[in-house]
Amino acid sequence: MGFAPATVSAPAASSVRMGVEPPAALSTLAKDLNPVIGYWDPLGLGTADFWSQGNDATVGFLRHAEIKHGRVAMAAFVGYIAQYNGLHFGFPMSLSGNDPQYAAGLTPPEQWDALPMQAKFQILAFIGFLEFWGELGASIGDNSHYMRGGKPGAYPEFPEKNVIPFTPAGVLSLYDPFGFSKSKSDEAKAKGLLTEINNGRLAMIGIMGFLAEQKVPGSVPFGPKLSAYAGEVMAPLM
Repeated sequence: MGFAPATVSAPAASSVRMGVEPPAALSTLAKDLNPVIGYWDPLGLGTADFWSQGNDATVGFLRHAEIKHGRVAMAAFVGYIAQYNGLHFGFPMSLSGNDPQYAAGLTPPEQWDALPMQAKFQILAFIGFLEFWGELGASIGDNSHYMRGGKPGAYPEFPEKNVIPFTPAGVLSLYDPFGFSKSKSDEAKAKGLLTEINNGRLAMIGIMGFLAEQKVPGSVPFGPKLSAYAGEVMAPLM
């Protein structure tokens, strides 16, 4: 035993400090979002320290993730309702004109399953590019990363062409391409963000409720009666 090397345990990937008071900004934000419930954090994420980056960085990461996933869920919720009722683009989505996802009677998960693998990879590659640009662009120029004091939920604009090659000339905003938000006051933007977070939270529950009801009919109390789905909703390339 005396000649055995000392055992060094690996540092934990994250830590949650239970019983620690959350940052005051989170408590205020929670009351602004829902005055009835207020701050409710049973998992203690508001006081967590992910990857030993500090609590401020952890809160920034979690807030950005929630806003981003809420936006995706809102688009998914509206898209699910439209596609379930047979609404889709009125033109072919493939060069061959053969769009199996448009077959009558297919529900949204079945429409995804009907897509050819090449189409799925194109969609996932585009999403990957948005994730890449969101992380890279958040640290370029005057921008600050959302884990380093930057604004959670802010999507970086494409800068001038001479800053990064192959980008459009001038500034292009994917978040606000038509400039609707630029003329709004800071108070209006703050109120809009609160509305967006609340709508995003509800949309996340809603889209998962749709999928749960399709996968296990009757599993959602007071939910809509949807066609059963035999596939796997958590397998994106199925």
